[in-house]
Amino acid sequence: MASESVPESLLSTLVTANHILHYQSVVDAYGHISVRNPSNPATFFLSGSLAPALVSSLSDLVEYNVEDASAVREDAPRGYAERFIHSEIYKKYKDVNSVIHSHSETVVPYSISSVPLRPVLHMGGVMGAQVPIYDIALHYTAADSRHDLLVTNQHLGAALAAGFSPSTLISKTNNVIMSYLSSAPSQPTAFPTNPTVLMRGHGFTCVGTTIEEAVYRAVYTCTNAKIQTTSLLLQGGFNTAMLGEKMGREDAHKVRLEEIKYLSERECKDAWEANKANASRPWKLWCAEVKASGLYKNEVQGS
Repeated sequence: MASESVPESLLSTLVTANHILHYQSVVDAYGHISVRNPSNPATFFLSGSLAPALVSSLSDLVEYNVEDASAVREDAPRGYAERFIHSEIYKKYKDVNSVIHSHSETVVPYSISSVPLRPVLHMGGVMGAQVPIYDIALHYTAADSRHDLLVTNQHLGAALAAGFSPSTLISKTNNVIMSYLSSAPSQPTAFPTNPTVLMRGHGFTCVGTTIEEAVYRAVYTCTNAKIQTTSLLLQGGFNTAMLGEKMGREDAHKVRLEEIKYLSERECKDAWEANKANASRPWKLWCAEVKASGLYKNEVQGS
């Protein structure tokens, strides 16, 4: 299903990226990754409606139009219902060349609670200092007959894309972007100010200038979420014990509850800049891991 002018090495990388995301537990039977067509930025490639682990050949890939997420070829296989996530992000940000959507169980809790997802380790700087939440309920219109949390049309995709550089915000906790009210037009940007957006009760979407960068961002967003959750539980247990020790004492009101320490915006930015130079190191490892596995097959000649 691929255009003849597109390097097969790029499409092979897309197939491998599907496998890596599954191996790293970023996706399961659901979730997807796309890449913009370097020969024609008005189209992009995304697998047909398959579990990412089972994507293996050129015939599994479909070329779509950025304008409306329609398949370039009329005989294209059935595609993902949420391909509008990809098309609308590519439409809004010209320097985004890869998009990933995940239902990661480690990340979803941060999309439905008042606890913000924030960088807690240097590798987590890749997801951005602030992670807005796309609450699809704020963007439904009368034309949306099904409120199933799926991004299945252009206006819902456009609202999600706007969240990567939100202009109207709701802050539920101090100094932390939680969600945004509308998809009101904002100043055009080549690459979004926030490379990762949570999706309420659904998962997250992240972007990259390359497939490798997008995969790196997705993997370490999940890693950061795991570490943050463990840290919150640990700190909560410690604070409860401290309160228990002081209970009934006259100075109980003086107990200072400790918080976990997050990366500052400067640390977040600088950590990603430093790690970006070595991002090929985990990519090579991940490629070797999926190649050694008996589950994944990459039949594209550029592999």
